[in-house]
Amino acid sequence: MLFDIRTIVAALLGCYAVVLVVTGLVHDTAADEAKTGGINVNIWSGAGMGVVALVFLAWALLRPVQAPPEPQASAQDATPGSDDI
Repeated sequence: MLFDIRTIVAALLGCYAVVLVVTGLVHDTAADEAKTGGINVNIWSGAGMGVVALVFLAWALLRPVQAPPEPQASAQDATPGSDDI
């Protein structure tokens, strides 16, 4: 599961979400809020990315990648002397 692409995407989105939420909490100026109509976009986009990261992680945990079944040897292939040409 570690190298599943869904896990990697969830980790990247989770890291970006944390950065955006921290940036929204620490570096929120009046000029930034004036540009966005009074909404702290960093917090909302970080929260959205966090939700999507959790969805990807849940998807990877609930539906793990399964290896395809190995082909079974047929009875005809197992008979002695069948590979004599």
